[in-house]
Amino acid sequence: MSIAENVKSVQARVEAAARGTGRDPAEITLVAATKMNDAEKVREAVAAGIRVCGENRVQELCEKNEAGAYEGAALHFIGTLQKNKVKYLVGVCALIESVSSVELLEAISERAVKRGVTQDVLLEINIADETSKSGMRPGELPAILEKAGSLPGVRVRGLMAIPPIAAGKGENCVWFARMRQLFIDNSAKKYDNVSMDFLSMGMSGDFEDAIREGANMVRVGTAIFGARPYPPKAD
Repeated sequence: MSIAENVKSVQARVEAAARGTGRDPAEITLVAATKMNDAEKVREAVAAGIRVCGENRVQELCEKNEAGAYEGAALHFIGTLQKNKVKYLVGVCALIESVSSVELLEAISERAVKRGVTQDVLLEINIADETSKSGMRPGELPAILEKAGSLPGVRVRGLMAIPPIAAGKGENCVWFARMRQLFIDNSAKKYDNVSMDFLSMGMSGDFEDAIREGANMVRVGTAIFGARPYPPKAD
């Protein structure tokens, strides 16, 4: 299937998952995860109706942005972010989804103030407390939201999570449900510079489950662009 056909199929699946839980499909933001797909493929996806692109790597984002790959779509950063790369994203991305620490939040704040902008971010939660993944522990969230209230130039717009790799369909629902409850609990509290608008979770293999469990933003790559061409591992 072509990228355009895949986009149509994914959009239909998003709509069905939303309607199946009594939600308006317009509430769900589909982010096309464009990692390892060239500018031409990204432009093809945007032409097919993608309105948000999410990039995992800063260098790749800069190269494709310079080539005009994202024109017509909002740009999110969804990958692991180091503090020394913040300068390339602040004021460029509509949303940085993967803010995994207070230190990173402070670095974004500092850069945003220098640029005279307000940068929207999501806080990344390590919902399963996996040592191999970045992100804040759920119990740390209230203190970090309180801290965000004192930082100029940043605005927390919600939460993001990458649950464990699931062996079978539906296995991540427990993590999605925990994220939903964390999102609800902290939405009920009032913090400066915080508006809990987005719960970003779910990828190609489980985005429908994520929507059923309350996600209003999903990040889909393979189902749109096909399998990524990873280089073979050396013997």
